[in-house]
Amino acid sequence: MTTPNRKPKKPNLLLPWLDVIAIAAWGILLLKYWLTGKLNLLIHPNYFWLAIASGISLLIVAFFRAQELWRRRRRDIIPSAEHVNLFPPAWGSALVLTAAILGLIFTPRVFASDKALQRDVTDFLGTARIKPQAFRASTPPEKRSLVDWVRELNVYPEPDKYSGQKAKVQGFVIHPPNLQKDYLFLGKFVLTCCAADAYPVGLPVKLTPNSEQYTPDTWLEVEGQMATETLSGKRQLTIAASSIKKIPQPKDPYSY
Repeated sequence: MTTPNRKPKKPNLLLPWLDVIAIAAWGILLLKYWLTGKLNLLIHPNYFWLAIASGISLLIVAFFRAQELWRRRRRDIIPSAEHVNLFPPAWGSALVLTAAILGLIFTPRVFASDKALQRDVTDFLGTARIKPQAFRASTPPEKRSLVDWVRELNVYPEPDKYSGQKAKVQGFVIHPPNLQKDYLFLGKFVLTCCAADAYPVGLPVKLTPNSEQYTPDTWLEVEGQMATETLSGKRQLTIAASSIKKIPQPKDPYSY
């Protein structure tokens, strides 16, 4: 008894093109983030060149791969090599392409108070992570950014040292659950490499008696003087606000 010969399955010629589209989509995605100014929401500016070079390289790879597939189509050449895949052949490319499409549709979100509140309030001082820097005698206190003040504290942590110094800083509002109502935390995220390792730093702000209640994630410019306050049983450097002004979210909301 003989069994009929089974015809070999004809390969799906569209699957290799799915690879090309997926590679090109990621190249376009990286360049789009760069051209629209969104790349700084994902990686440190020192690595912009790497993302840009990767985007261009992916487009070049996609171009030459497309040329190769087109020549094979014209000559009716079908690769005969078989590969063992954990998933069906199209799954990997489909997942990569889907991720790129989602990145093209949705804009990266700036980290805000919800992520910051996942940490203890004392972690905002960044003692374990932010790199200390020496004082610059020529830099007036009112010229220091929020992150600069935290760096100063990491060098000289005694809050009384700064009492009476002027401050003018910008950041977004955080409302820790155990903080008194006449205080808020002014925070900012620091990126050392990419968004995956972003962490918040900040300082408490003592509100003026007639201050309004600012909602979380509102960006503020706070002017005032430094003072030592006891919060949650700990002495902390605090900005005694004399002026609080709402500002739009900066184009570059992170510090580095």
